[in-house]
Amino acid sequence: MISKNLNDELNKQITYEFYSSHLYLAMAAKFASIDFTGASTWMKTQAEEERIHAIKIMDFIIEAGGEAKITGFEDPEVKGEDLKSIFEQALEHERFVTERINFLMSLAGDEKNYAAVNFLNWFVNEQVEEEATAEAIIKSLKLIGNDGNGLYQIDKELGARIAVGGAEPQK
Repeated sequence: MISKNLNDELNKQITYEFYSSHLYLAMAAKFASIDFTGASTWMKTQAEEERIHAIKIMDFIIEAGGEAKITGFEDPEVKGEDLKSIFEQALEHERFVTERINFLMSLAGDEKNYAAVNFLNWFVNEQVEEEATAEAIIKSLKLIGNDGNGLYQIDKELGARIAVGGAEPQK
């Protein structure tokens, strides 16, 4: 059985995951509007992953005997105007999500809810990957600077990201 406190905090995380999905969709739209279709595809895939994370948490709450609640959230705001600044915003957001996952892990541990600890461990590992990926993209963008050929190449590489479930990337 899941405590009311942990149930409530996991429900908040569902909201954050859906917000993340919408933020990444907003970033995808921004990238498309500035003609970075590969980066747009990358962010659409990222958005789908975040939606899946929200559903994964929802399913866990239900399986643990809790009550999942789906709530609204603020409109996402894309703060950057170029590839690097938008990916920096994405990294900042992933760091916030990591803080939330760490908080949930601590809460589950304090409550001795080892099923939740085990469940959340997947998210801990996922956040390491999410931050490392964003950092690697930002490092590449810093090396490239404003070189048109380099930006073209990285956009092409970002567009080759395999979609969730192994489907071919969108064009």
